[in-house]
Amino acid sequence: MMDLLRSLLGYHAWANRDLFEKLQQLDPEQNASQQHTEIRLINHYYVVARIFAGHLTGTAHGFVSDNTEATPELNDLARDVAALDGWYLDYIEKTSPASLGEFVAFTFTDGDKGYMSRAEMISHVVLHAGIHRGEVARILTQLSITPPWDTFAVFVHGTQPQRRLQGAQ
Repeated sequence: MMDLLRSLLGYHAWANRDLFEKLQQLDPEQNASQQHTEIRLINHYYVVARIFAGHLTGTAHGFVSDNTEATPELNDLARDVAALDGWYLDYIEKTSPASLGEFVAFTFTDGDKGYMSRAEMISHVVLHAGIHRGEVARILTQLSITPPWDTFAVFVHGTQPQRRLQGAQ
């Protein structure tokens, strides 16, 4: 389980970096509306990841919603997302496999109750962000910008190219 979570979190950080690199190609004036939508989508999955970091550690996250009222600047958001990605990678290294299997009760920002293992929470953060990176990729495609090739398989084979040699006869 630890290896899979490490790999998923590595993929998550890689995909976020790649996405922010692509977003630098947008003309912020000509594509202001699209950029605003993209930033709101990314900020949403960033806030959700912060909320779940609070759930993982048993600390108050301070959010009353799954997004912020103010829209951050793209470069600030990129910095904050990278820092949080680093936090998750560090968290997995400091957490025991037994702790990752423990279930934690929490409350969602809408008041609903939740109960997930720490491993499930981490998986949720990665999968949830992937949904919204896909939405951002769709916007980039509509603007004739080739989106990142955001797949787990691309990440795994790009970071471990020796895997491509497995099974070759």
